Amino acid sequence: MLRLGGQVFIENQQPETWAKAMHQAGFRAATCPFDGKDRDLMKAYLDAAEQHNIVIAEVGAWSNPISIDETIAKQAINYCAERLQLADDIGARVCVNIAGSRGTVWDGPHELNLTDDTFNLIVDTVRAIIDQVKPTRTTFALEMMPWVYPNSADSYAALLKAIDRPQFGVHFDPVNIVNSPETYYHTDALIIDFIEKLGPHIVNVHAKDILLQPKLTLHLDEVIPGRGNLRYDVLLTQLNKLQRDIPVMIEHLSTNEQYTEAAQYIRSVAEQLRIVIN
Repeated sequence: MLRLGGQVFIENQQPETWAKAMHQAGFRAATCPFDGKDRDLMKAYLDAAEQHNIVIAEVGAWSNPISIDETIAKQAINYCAERLQLADDIGARVCVNIAGSRGTVWDGPHELNLTDDTFNLIVDTVRAIIDQVKPTRTTFALEMMPWVYPNSADSYAALLKAIDRPQFGVHFDPVNIVNSPETYYHTDALIIDFIEKLGPHIVNVHAKDILLQPKLTLHLDEVIPGRGNLRYDVLLTQLNKLQRDIPVMIEHLSTNEQYTEAAQYIRSVAEQLRIVIN
């Protein structure tokens, strides 16, 4: 069965209040709610999560390890290694980052991002992070972006082969690779193609939606699941065929009400398909 994850907003958050709120919201997967520096607090969160059947689906390592500034790049690589070590220590499903950017904005577009040299730099960088930690309980993965590798099923498959590390997994965010009217109107084909090529390696999924606005030139906006054109029926069907406990993480929303709306929509689609979501 699939495992739905999200976020809750509560005042004076403590491990038990967080876990109870997550459970009441129907979430059985979470992004890491602690930084790992306070080991007692970390243990309290892990105990509360286990008690309420919540897995830590991802540890974020958001940084720019391919920065054109060598100091920033080195700091980012070390940070990714620290976060990967945390993920391994707690048995999280994945430590995830984007590849980065060759521009001044760490997650922004740049003319050098989609070049062979940058592809090779990403390969070397990911290898360096994984080899520094040598994780045994988790994986490292790259979230897809529209303007840096991996930006498609084929470029992700190429990275997987080139990096050549069993600890390198696949993080699937279909909305992030909807970058044209062709992909927007055929998200079913996009999803099927990606999962056919990379399904065995998928460790985590981000759940959001996308809407093409009727104004020039081209405007694609991220929206709450159910308000856009992503084929959730196809996404859930294809993920379910993998027959694994895969976290599907709702993200980028700002209120409990929005997360509730998104979760209810995804569960309603799953119910129509008779797919069990934990």
